[in-house]
Amino acid sequence: MGGRTQTILTACKVWGIIIIIAGVYLFTPGVSWQELSDEFRTQNLGWIQAFGAAMLAALWAYDGWNNMPMAAGEIERPGRNVPLALIFGSLVVLTVYLLTNLAYFHALPVNEIAAANTAYPVATKAVTTFLGSTGATFVTLAIMISIIGSLNGSILTNSRVPFAMASDGLFPKVLARLHEKSRVPVRSIVVQGIWASALALLGTFDQLTNYAIFATWIFYILTTSSVFVLRRTMPDAERPYKTLGYPVTPIIFILVGIWLLVNTLQTSPLEAGVGIFLIALGLPIYFYFRSKLAP
Repeated sequence: MGGRTQTILTACKVWGIIIIIAGVYLFTPGVSWQELSDEFRTQNLGWIQAFGAAMLAALWAYDGWNNMPMAAGEIERPGRNVPLALIFGSLVVLTVYLLTNLAYFHALPVNEIAAANTAYPVATKAVTTFLGSTGATFVTLAIMISIIGSLNGSILTNSRVPFAMASDGLFPKVLARLHEKSRVPVRSIVVQGIWASALALLGTFDQLTNYAIFATWIFYILTTSSVFVLRRTMPDAERPYKTLGYPVTPIIFILVGIWLLVNTLQTSPLEAGVGIFLIALGLPIYFYFRSKLAP
């Protein structure tokens, strides 16, 4: 049921984006590419550090790619289906996002895009160019559907992490139980919801996403680095999926990730500091449960 719900919500989200893209290109006169190029040059938008700061927000939009592998234990033929879903899913999302952003730049001057905020998002500005005041209502509904879809997918997948940790003895055993009928880790979902609600009180959603992206990319780098470690320490282990383009692909990923972290420490030290602090909160719990597993 959760999977079917996610499919429906994702389809609605994609169709909403397609309507925005098609509407802008078909019914909005638009900004010429020459005007757009001139605006970028006059506003000095090419600084590497500024690009890195902007990447933090952009990566939040792409961050769903990390969720699906969390449910790999419930996927048929994971060695085949997980990498296929990640590769083709990422390519589809990349294409959709690029087309959407091109539509925004076609419909609006750069300064209007830069001035957009959560109260009056860039999508609303773009849609009003061909739908008028009705555009605000349409975008609001599309955003609500998008948020609900993201929440549903994140709840389904992220709750499997504390469940798996508890099953391995690295978290309270009470979270390792599945519901008798649905076979869902309900207690893990409840704890996740309580913690998410507590985090929501810490700051704005822009701040929270910056906290999360900085913190999660530390673990993305560590996880990718483990590919090299495991190939050396466990050369004969069964590998249903081997890293595409090894060792070039993981090296590039790690280097870009390190650059992003360093850049975030320079441009958003508060968000980076909070991200590190939240990770540090878990260390005593981790060492406590790990000590109980020690022979």
